[in-house]
Amino acid sequence: MTASLLLIIAYSISPYSLLLQRRSSSSINPTIQQPVAGGGGEEEEVLSSEQYSCVSRQQLHIIRSSYSSSKPSPFLLSRLKEYEQRHKRCDPFSESFNRSSRELIRVQNSPDSLDCRYIVWTPVNGLGNRMLSISSSFLYALLTNRVLLVDFGPDMVDLFCEPFHNSTWFLPRDFTFKGRANTPEFRETYSLGKLLRREEEEEEQKKEMPYVASLLQLFLSYDNDDYDKLFFKSETQPLLEKVPWLVLRSDQYFAPYLFLMPCFRAELDRMFPDDKETVFHHLGRYLFSPSNQVWGHITGFYDAYLAKADRRIGLQIRVFSLDKTPASLILSQVINCIQEESRIIILPNATTTTTTTASSSGRNRTTTTTTAILVASLFGQFYTELNKMYKEWNEKAGATVVGVYRTNHEEIQVLGSSSHNMKALVDIYLLSMCDVLVTSPRSTFGYVAHGLAGLTPWILQSQDIEDEEQRVKEPACRRGVSKEPCLQFHANYYDTNPDHREPGGPVPVIMDCEDFQYGLKLVNRRV
Repeated sequence: MTASLLLIIAYSISPYSLLLQRRSSSSINPTIQQPVAGGGGEEEEVLSSEQYSCVSRQQLHIIRSSYSSSKPSPFLLSRLKEYEQRHKRCDPFSESFNRSSRELIRVQNSPDSLDCRYIVWTPVNGLGNRMLSISSSFLYALLTNRVLLVDFGPDMVDLFCEPFHNSTWFLPRDFTFKGRANTPEFRETYSLGKLLRREEEEEEQKKEMPYVASLLQLFLSYDNDDYDKLFFKSETQPLLEKVPWLVLRSDQYFAPYLFLMPCFRAELDRMFPDDKETVFHHLGRYLFSPSNQVWGHITGFYDAYLAKADRRIGLQIRVFSLDKTPASLILSQVINCIQEESRIIILPNATTTTTTTASSSGRNRTTTTTTAILVASLFGQFYTELNKMYKEWNEKAGATVVGVYRTNHEEIQVLGSSSHNMKALVDIYLLSMCDVLVTSPRSTFGYVAHGLAGLTPWILQSQDIEDEEQRVKEPACRRGVSKEPCLQFHANYYDTNPDHREPGGPVPVIMDCEDFQYGLKLVNRRV
């Protein structure tokens, strides 16, 4: 069967087919250039070159169609289609964008005269945090009829294809506040929290502003304060509707909290009527198609080491502090998890299964079931020790029944590095192509991998030293309660206690995260 026929089959069975057929042929690789505000003639140069088509968007669909059973709702698909039309009408090459941009020089704006409103995402922390907050920002844009633009720095512009048909989501490189939105001065001047604090100190009414601002910052990072968290009150949203430009600073997956807000709940229930554990799964797959350069690294490694295995197991091992958690302790925990607790691998004999089959010569032959283990970690000793251990088992079995692989040898997380982010994205996508995932607690990197995969992971238990014996806590790992990422830091405006049933709360699809004491996550049912 030819590749083109496979592609047609994949599209025909996918709920995303109509959207993807329109997007795949003309999507561009973001390495070309970022737009200039009011660029006019440069639109053709940037957007018309079909040689920059997004290969991963096409090929990922073939790979995923074989193992992903989750389908987006018809209502979500219709909202995505509406969004693409709005994005094209309001993107940085449009006259609507120019009109909205001119409002930024005014002390107050005339919101009724604007047909486009924006939310601008700005980067904070590592790649996992960024992908989670981008997807949350996009969900908020869908709910509020805004257009999402991203202020990518040099460390991110080569990572992803453009997600929207014949358009760009890049904030123009010469835009008014590009590169300044994460400064303390910007927060002091424009943040919603600072504004509401000043109003309270001046004893003005919180629900009204003395004027309608043209620009406000939403400071939703882990270190925000109680005034910043007022964003999550439904009563604040009418105020924000009047503001054409919202600039977001967040390192959190705040999508779960939107489900708690009465003003958004009905719309979200229509977007995700049956499976609340697929919010990031669908939005992440829609937004994040690796660039051709990144996709080349992913497919090269996958074809060489993972494709021929009968089972693919992804181990994502994040170590926050070797002083508190020695590597030897974590290694013992990982082995206990995959061989004892989860029974993912049963060794030494059960991995080799002998099946009697008749060959063309009439002789019986033995079939060996093979397992590929992908180790994603900044610390090379985990790969080294696991590889050594399974080599010994392979020698006992008389065949290579378990292979252990890793993609890179980074030893530390490097913020602001394009090459580091590229290697991280390669690992994330390779993990998302595995059949089983074991992830570290509190790791946004792991959240993104199992969210894209649509898998409920096995989560290693936190192993901070509690006694001098440094024993591995039991159980070594637990099966997660959801495929969704965790919102680690959140406001407390709405009740999430399942025993309380007063009007407005709680929402039965929200529960505490299993790996973060104060976190919340979306679930299909409480456990």
